[in-house]
Amino acid sequence: MAEYKSLRLEKNEGVVEVVLIGPGKGNAMGPDFWREMPEVFTKLDRDAEARAIIVRGEGDNFSYGLDLAAMMGDLGRHFGAGENLAAERTRLLDLVGDMQKAFDNVAACRKPVIAAISGWCIGGGLDLIAACDIRLCSADARFSLREVKVAIVADLGSLQRLPRIIGEGATRELAFTGKDIAASRALQIGLVSDVYETRDAVLEAARKLAREIAGNPPLVVQGIKRVMNYCADKSVADGLGYVAVWNSAFLQSADLVEAMTAFRERRAPQFKGE
Repeated sequence: MAEYKSLRLEKNEGVVEVVLIGPGKGNAMGPDFWREMPEVFTKLDRDAEARAIIVRGEGDNFSYGLDLAAMMGDLGRHFGAGENLAAERTRLLDLVGDMQKAFDNVAACRKPVIAAISGWCIGGGLDLIAACDIRLCSADARFSLREVKVAIVADLGSLQRLPRIIGEGATRELAFTGKDIAASRALQIGLVSDVYETRDAVLEAARKLAREIAGNPPLVVQGIKRVMNYCADKSVADGLGYVAVWNSAFLQSADLVEAMTAFRERRAPQFKGE
């Protein structure tokens, strides 16, 4: 597998772990991350061997978010220099758009993505887990939508994705205050599905869940994600029409035959994604 500076990929029997490794303190997200993350998830989306993905941080923390010190070279070119005219504003718009792809590609990836969170998950870290399908954390996890504290309107996905996960009120509370919340509060508002006692326990839970997903017919799992993504901002009628067309196109498969055969033979099915 390719070598990256900000990420490490570990693959085991259909489950790929994308590990945030910095190099900034607390797995902060610097220039390498914003360049590599979209590429990694574009490749994982097309990797037939990848059936489920886990995103986690190296060490004690998930991520401190944007590495401001490392990014000042890119961001600094757009502040306090020049005449602040349309061309400069357009370049900043392009930079933000490029950074947004890091998390857009996570959300759009056909494979289910599980976030295993320990320690701090701040700013860009929260943007990242909001783009994941399922979020689990350890009891020491702390979350903060911190951008307001540094005079920035969060622009990498939290304000758009979190309301669908935790509701408008909770999102506005986090965004307006920049406050820290503990794992217990994250569970209460639905940001995470479960809280585990230790970092090792949440990682094992994420791996168990990923293996369970990976054991199901992969094209059906991917179809479920695509249908649910489509239905997120559509009416029930639109969603029903979409899934009807989807199954009309993709229901017939070798995996469907295998499921029926295994049921008759009273054995575990072996799905191949065909």
